[in-house]
Amino acid sequence: MFDAIQAFLSGFLYEWLAITITLVLQAVAVILPIMLVVAWLTYAERKVIGYMQVRMGPNRVGPIGLLQPIADALKLMTKEVIFPAQSNKYLFILAPILAIAPAVAAYAVIPFSDGVVVTDINAGVLYVLAVSSILVYGTVVAGWASNSKYAFLGALRGSAQKISYEIAMGFALVTVLMIAGTMNLTEIVNNQQGGILNWYLLPLLPMFFVYFISGLAETNRTPFDVIEGEAEIVAGFHVDYSGMTFGVFMLAEYAMMILISFMASIMFLGGWLSPFEGIPLLETLFSWVPQLAWLSIKVALLLFVFLWLRATFPRYRYDQLMRLGWKVLIPLTIVWVFVVGAMKYFDFGPWFN
Repeated sequence: MFDAIQAFLSGFLYEWLAITITLVLQAVAVILPIMLVVAWLTYAERKVIGYMQVRMGPNRVGPIGLLQPIADALKLMTKEVIFPAQSNKYLFILAPILAIAPAVAAYAVIPFSDGVVVTDINAGVLYVLAVSSILVYGTVVAGWASNSKYAFLGALRGSAQKISYEIAMGFALVTVLMIAGTMNLTEIVNNQQGGILNWYLLPLLPMFFVYFISGLAETNRTPFDVIEGEAEIVAGFHVDYSGMTFGVFMLAEYAMMILISFMASIMFLGGWLSPFEGIPLLETLFSWVPQLAWLSIKVALLLFVFLWLRATFPRYRYDQLMRLGWKVLIPLTIVWVFVVGAMKYFDFGPWFN
């Protein structure tokens, strides 16, 4: 579609201008829906947790509170951004940008259905891992720029947590690459065709849980939200942020939640493939459902689990969190790399034939 737009614009504009306009349209087509989903994900979180705790949740702004995200956005945009007197103002402003930019840039290689992707590169998995790892710099820079020991302590804890769980997350995805034989996200999904038994979830079930748990820690979600443990470190690395600078950190967190859900769906749950593929009656019955709808349903279910866990589990102590990452998840992923290697060598199941 975008190639057709670029060809049309090239007919009466300079080539460089046509390319620039096309790139801007591509960015808007991805970023705008993601930001809208992020906004109403905050509403969904408050509603879901409210019902789980026998409360109503937001119900005053608009029908059943549906306009609450707009009210929240207006409030954040109109609040004053306060700079601490001894802070480094340039780094103070740069930190939220370092937090949100990688979270959004990673969507450039996410395929939303077969052929619907901004950039279909062969190293898509590597790109997502590389870009998302930059997020840790937003945490570190925010804690340093505030010139506050509370924020700096939160930044140190946050950076250690993110780096630790990135290792387990990377090893979990290595097992998928061993089966798929490619780092192209579209090809990984297409390799899972043939029905739900061909999805990588079954041979890699422990790695799916490792990846999702690591995603919880990467996004500072309960029960791994020790970075923002209010009773311990006064809201963590962003304690001195207010107004929209604080809002950008929250946008980055929810954008990463959606990204983790997209990656888990693509790598383990067949992406946009129907769960009824290969089942004679059901495959015909649900053949009208668009590919994007199947992917959206899987992502929505994983996001619901994010919210469900927040309403269910208490916060880990920091030593428990680090012990889980280094002494449980990382050894488990290393063992499963050898298990997958053995399954591939002996052509085990439909995934290795």
